[in-house]
Amino acid sequence: MPGPVGDHRPTLGTVARPAPPGPPVPFRQFVVKLHSRCDLACDHCYVYTMADQRWRSRPRTMSATTLARTGERIGEHARRHQLRQVSVVLHGGEPLLAGVAGVERAVELLRRGAAPVPVRMTVQTNGVRLDDAFLRLFDRLDVGVSVSLDGDRTAHDRHRRGPDGRGSHDRVEAALLRLTGSYPRLFNGLLCTVDLRNDPVATYRSLLAHRPPVVDFLLPHGTWSTPPAGRSADARQAPYADWLSAVFDEWYSDGGQSTGVRLFDEIIQLLLGGSSRLSGVGISPVAVAVVETDGAIEMDDTLGAAHAGAGRTGLHVDRDDFDAALEQPGVRAQQAGVPGLCAQCQACDLHRVCGGGLYTHRWRAGSGFDNPSVYCPDLYRLIGHIRRTLRRDVAALRAVSR
Repeated sequence: MPGPVGDHRPTLGTVARPAPPGPPVPFRQFVVKLHSRCDLACDHCYVYTMADQRWRSRPRTMSATTLARTGERIGEHARRHQLRQVSVVLHGGEPLLAGVAGVERAVELLRRGAAPVPVRMTVQTNGVRLDDAFLRLFDRLDVGVSVSLDGDRTAHDRHRRGPDGRGSHDRVEAALLRLTGSYPRLFNGLLCTVDLRNDPVATYRSLLAHRPPVVDFLLPHGTWSTPPAGRSADARQAPYADWLSAVFDEWYSDGGQSTGVRLFDEIIQLLLGGSSRLSGVGISPVAVAVVETDGAIEMDDTLGAAHAGAGRTGLHVDRDDFDAALEQPGVRAQQAGVPGLCAQCQACDLHRVCGGGLYTHRWRAGSGFDNPSVYCPDLYRLIGHIRRTLRRDVAALRAVSR
């Protein structure tokens, strides 16, 4: 069967993919954009440095009225679909810019609106403002904390700097020491964006020093029209796979006991015949909705890396429910499974594991999202590396058991 495609020239143009049969899958996670601005000026940020600049015209902070209405819409959706629990991620920008009182108000209004459906609440933060006051609040309200950290000081400060150019690593590290020292139960994990200039094993080990329960390695956002750094049209080159494979070997050598790495865990689960809970691998339906500070209901906000308004639905919590968002063509396309993949992906022997990659990374001007991921060669090589490792160990176990 074909492997990664070569020049990735689309053959199906902009022809719409068929909607999946049956009813859509309800949303189970809601990303609430509590604050639309940030206190860092990261040069790899998909919100501020890429195609969609609509953040400039949005309110800085989500109002109490919009928060309450968002909570009610979440509860309405959950009850309609008989969901036992939903997840809410307080996001931004930087959500902690809303202040301690503002975050407390947001948590209370969202949970009150969704009641009696339980809400698992998490905040995604750059960590710069994560002080004792916030941690006491999160402890009292049972809010998990995920922190963005790209590795050691050199790796992290390549991108995650303030407007004055000063690196943020030392402030983030101090916040993590407070979090893991006094409130370890709140620690939800680390988010690390891959940079090929950083040593992969050194980066992984620096993250391990904070004892994260899980690490999310993210590929930098890019598309066929705006390729990420180091990603060429040569299918023989897969630098991101090589980087991640080095991390995988280090992680796998101790049986993954030091921490969970979500990307590797999900790929292994898929190779063993299971399903994925992670956008960007597998063909499980995407079940995430975003609410912007002005109350607009949108799709995955990383779509802003593709083109302006790529995540737009035209819906708003004041007048629309989340079921209306489920009927959006873009949402249906991301719930279509194999029929939602382009022809090249459907012909690939790893398509059920790769799943075409993150939807955002498939964009190309002229053919839309009807393409493989811009990271196709990397995904193919990484999955192949993990598959060979598993097969080797399964063969060894069988030999021992004879």
